Amino acid sequence: MSDHGTCSGADCDNEAGTLQCPTCLKLGIKGSYFCAQDCFKRNWTTHKAVHKIQNASGVYDPFPTYPFTGSVRPVYPLSPRRPVPKTIKHPDWAVTGIPKREMRLSRSKWDLLDAKGQDAMRKVCRLAREVLDITAAAIRPGVTTDYLDEICHNACVERESYPSPLNYNHFPKSVCTSPNEVVCHGIPDHRVLLDGDILNLDVSLYHGGYHADLNETYYVGDKKDPESIRLVETTREALDMAIAIIKPGVPIREFGKIIEKHAASRGLAVIKTWGGHGINSEFHPPPWIPHYAKNKAVGTCKPGMTFTIEPILTLGTNRDMTWPDDWTNATVDGKRSAQFEHTMLVTETGVEVLTARLENSPGGPIPIPETENGDTNGKAKK
Repeated sequence: MSDHGTCSGADCDNEAGTLQCPTCLKLGIKGSYFCAQDCFKRNWTTHKAVHKIQNASGVYDPFPTYPFTGSVRPVYPLSPRRPVPKTIKHPDWAVTGIPKREMRLSRSKWDLLDAKGQDAMRKVCRLAREVLDITAAAIRPGVTTDYLDEICHNACVERESYPSPLNYNHFPKSVCTSPNEVVCHGIPDHRVLLDGDILNLDVSLYHGGYHADLNETYYVGDKKDPESIRLVETTREALDMAIAIIKPGVPIREFGKIIEKHAASRGLAVIKTWGGHGINSEFHPPPWIPHYAKNKAVGTCKPGMTFTIEPILTLGTNRDMTWPDDWTNATVDGKRSAQFEHTMLVTETGVEVLTARLENSPGGPIPIPETENGDTNGKAKK
């Protein structure tokens, strides 16, 4: 039996193939697989009624003429901004959308936290892990990314925390949801998650005057294609390998060398546009942490530093582009990308991963399928 069941053609009892109605994809309608192009064309008149029903709910593509590179489309309207009680401490951009204090920081001055600051970071990072795990547990085919945003937002508020992305440089939501070819900063909307998608959840929150930041990429549903597994698991491993070398005196530039070498060993590319960053009482203070080799980052790890490493790897090119919403970043070739992120504290002897996974955290690593020549690098058999 086909993975997609019976053909969606009204006059057809054949098994469905991999051909899916492109309009249904754009509108976020699940299913709509046909056995062949001729069958799809023959049934178009009756099938398109499905689109009218979906459009009757008021959803639409805000950029209908934009040349999207992959299958993911925005599904608007966005839900109203979710409120945060005034009893919860807000960052300075909560009202204006502008992180004024962060913009005034010196790029060459790195904060080193005392014991009190380190304890505050431990607490906010523990809360952030809880929020990510709660949100990730709700991932399944058929739910929207806006639904995940609601769960994340409520989990933050329940922990007396402000979701750091909300109104940061006017970002409209409380979490970044980046499916498939979306590199990062995807805006939660009414797109329905499909079985076989991969989805990055990027959670950040503000509590006790400090920020936490972490993200993971998850498999949606039961369908997992080998290419996506190779991508997701290699990205997970690359982050772990970079974290493993953190200790006082290690140059910041070394992380990118390790990450890109591991990516290349599996036939993957590193997105260079985005990097890790410092994090403490500010959301994105220095230093900047490149994820690629031969970078020019200066400085070394010092006890008391808190920062993130968050590599983004892709199945295709390392070039990316931004949608007209001025936030959503996607690969230029439409191929999938994956990202993982932790917030770390440099100790006197090594590193403390403040946002480390818990024993019961959703997701987690799975084996990479071997190719025909018995390896996992995804390169063509010689």
